[in-house]
Amino acid sequence: MKIEIFKIKKKFKKGGFHINPNIGWKFILFLVFFMIIISIIFGFYLFYKTNEEFVIPSTGIKVQDKIVKKERLEKVLEYFFEREKKSAVILNSPSSIVDPSL
Repeated sequence: MKIEIFKIKKKFKKGGFHINPNIGWKFILFLVFFMIIISIIFGFYLFYKTNEEFVIPSTGIKVQDKIVKKERLEKVLEYFFEREKKSAVILNSPSSIVDPSL
């Protein structure tokens, strides 16, 4: 005689409705590869497009635009010569602050 009052019965059904996790991973993997391929194609497209746009034509440059006036050049050289003199005076002057550790 079997007593089946307190015995827990395990009922597992095979098949039926369940979600397959492999389908989700396959979809994500396909989506990532698709996005990588699209980004590579888009990168090459941008590369070639920028190479075509930034070609500078040399026929539009005039010779007069490149000439620097002598007066402006001398004025700039004089400015830097004055700055060099001021820097030399500052470097050669003694320090006005006395070092307390001496």
